[in-house]
Amino acid sequence: MSGISIDMCGLQRQYVNLKSELDDAVIGVMERANYINGDEVKIFAEDLQNFLSVNHVIPCANGTDALQLALMALNLEPESEVITTAFSFVAPAEVILFLGLKPVFVDVDINTCNIDCNKIEEFITHRTKALLPVHLFGQGADMEAIMRISQKYQLHVIEDVAQSLGGTFQMGNEIKKLGTIGTIGCTSFFPTKNLACFGDGGACYTNSEEIASKIRMLAKHGSKTKYFHEEIGINSRLDTLQAAILNVKMRYFSQFISARINVANQYNSALINVPEIILPKTQNGAFHTYNQYTIRVINGKRDALKQYLHSKNIPTQIYYPTALNVLPVFLNNLKTKYDCPISERLCTEVLSLPVSTELKQEQIEYITENIITFFNFYGKHNDT
Repeated sequence: MSGISIDMCGLQRQYVNLKSELDDAVIGVMERANYINGDEVKIFAEDLQNFLSVNHVIPCANGTDALQLALMALNLEPESEVITTAFSFVAPAEVILFLGLKPVFVDVDINTCNIDCNKIEEFITHRTKALLPVHLFGQGADMEAIMRISQKYQLHVIEDVAQSLGGTFQMGNEIKKLGTIGTIGCTSFFPTKNLACFGDGGACYTNSEEIASKIRMLAKHGSKTKYFHEEIGINSRLDTLQAAILNVKMRYFSQFISARINVANQYNSALINVPEIILPKTQNGAFHTYNQYTIRVINGKRDALKQYLHSKNIPTQIYYPTALNVLPVFLNNLKTKYDCPISERLCTEVLSLPVSTELKQEQIEYITENIITFFNFYGKHNDT
């Protein structure tokens, strides 16, 4: 299959498949020129609220803003500690530090890449005020354990659902959407996400009327009434154009998730007998949405495999190449050095394969056949 073209996220193909509806939605906004806080924003917030079965959804400009607004709404004292994961995109720890709080890094479970709940309690001090788990790669962290710990120590829980919107976790006999279990959920609509717009976008959601009101105010320069500012806030809005795009994609969201799971199942079937690869593991109680399909290459040949696949026009990504606990920005700003060996090990092993909603069976076969070829032939030698 020479000359094959594979996109990591399939954004162009998804647009082509929905072109008529997306174009009409965008043109409608432009014809009405209601670019800020147009009706589409309210419609989207209501649709997402219904999908999540949550009381309040507050759209904002991006996922990082969502995390910042959530933390600001909790009124935490300076230097309060917020426990989060060392294996993640920088945004959660970044906003914690930016707001004058202290990120406390806990290592992850090697099987799920999510925060290791067995290690959380040893990091709790009298200054700990919140837990900020990141639901990584498409599935939830162990929210039963996290909520049990939060209740024991009276801690807030902010769920980062940027990669796992649409995922669920079984809480006892009840299945709940990720982001609706803790105090506040935060998500992103960045173009590569499960539900994606054509630029930046984000949202907070909560069942608390008080917190929702606070987030809405903070997102509008700390103002409930125009030109009357009660607190220092930020300017963080979801553009009407992006909301219009999201309204179209919401109609297909369940199909998008099913398509990702189908891709993952085909990868699993094809790669299960490759001894050098560890396939993604699903946390008990979690529903995996596969925002990323991330394998682990355990024989030290991850980078060689990535290079080989690149030579075959197969894109891959490394999420993430460096654990947060060893990044200079945190080493230089925190008084504590955190030991997270699993996170650091994962940074040398993980490799994410294409997992778009538009990926075809023949493309998946081409990817998996080349992976198997690498290990059967090239991977046997030290000179790959």
